[in-house]
Amino acid sequence: MQLSSFPFLITDFTTIEPEIKQGTTGHAEWRTLFCDDVRIRLVTYSPNYLADHWCSKGHIIFCHEGEMETELENGSKHLLTKGMMYTVGDNSDAHRTYSKNGCKIFIVD
Repeated sequence: MQLSSFPFLITDFTTIEPEIKQGTTGHAEWRTLFCDDVRIRLVTYSPNYLADHWCSKGHIIFCHEGEMETELENGSKHLLTKGMMYTVGDNSDAHRTYSKNGCKIFIVD
């Protein structure tokens, strides 16, 4: 990854107004910061959140609180718990998220 030369920045995600994204069930709250082409998000999934689509975008995802299950389009399922991270490249493995009890994740894409 090549990061452009944007300036040093400290971000307080609590000051960013959340954008609500409805899932098939539940919802996600996105607090998003853009640094040129890099999107950085603090995302909170409600209990029983299930994404309403398969995603082909690449991500670096760190689980800050709770746990989530990521299902790949091939049917495999992977549990991410507090302190764990996963990475996936653009157009590599389509995936979607489910969180039974809710969670908070940090995403860079």
